[in-house]
Amino acid sequence: MGRLDDKVVLITGGSRGQGAEEGRLFTDEGATVILTDVLDELGQQTAATIEGATYRHLDVRSEPEWEAVVGGVMESHGRIDVLVNNAGIDLVKKLAATTLEEFERVVAINQTGTFLGMRTVANAMIAAEKPCSIVNISSVAGLEGVPNHGAYSGTKFAVTGMTKAAAKEWGRYGIRVNSVHPGIIETPMTEDLRSFTDDEVRAKVERTIPLRRMGQSIDIANMVLFLASDESAYCTGQAFTVDGGVHP
Repeated sequence: MGRLDDKVVLITGGSRGQGAEEGRLFTDEGATVILTDVLDELGQQTAATIEGATYRHLDVRSEPEWEAVVGGVMESHGRIDVLVNNAGIDLVKKLAATTLEEFERVVAINQTGTFLGMRTVANAMIAAEKPCSIVNISSVAGLEGVPNHGAYSGTKFAVTGMTKAAAKEWGRYGIRVNSVHPGIIETPMTEDLRSFTDDEVRAKVERTIPLRRMGQSIDIANMVLFLASDESAYCTGQAFTVDGGVHP
């Protein structure tokens, strides 16, 4: 028996990286997985390699698209047991040099997208009247300020706060809401950072990590699996850090 047997799971940003890894792990644990993204060709290719997964287009910034996707999943499966708000972008830029357009794009995807997902799926979960789980991917940048990531850090703090508020509002309906806070994880979103492109810089960074290695997508997927499963049935409103021990 898998830990997610018979659960229906919706994952945003599922075409690659952490989202795709979560999809693979979750189907291995018995879940029916719906991967969503705006990278349609890649998303379809990813879903085709995962038995038990399907793909749907979703721009997390769009309220109508959220309503269409959630409505479609409810029509096909009758419920959504788990939502993983994984979609997000980074912006490596000094705050004073960040344009309003750049800032608003990061907010729209990381913060507004998470809000729309939580609200739309929670309404469906409340109507279903059964225990459910929402897992929001924040960041260690949602726990402390990170230089040159002002816009990103601001949105991830917002995700942390929304998670805690939603957990208190929706606990009475059996909906658990938790956030996961990755440290430096090797994914397509981070692959251009010098920490991954420069061997000397990478070695220096790894020396600052107690476990002496960069994180991988599976490290995050395993934590999300725990929070999605009934093994975490008494955990809600919490921030779970996965960073190799940098923030004990």
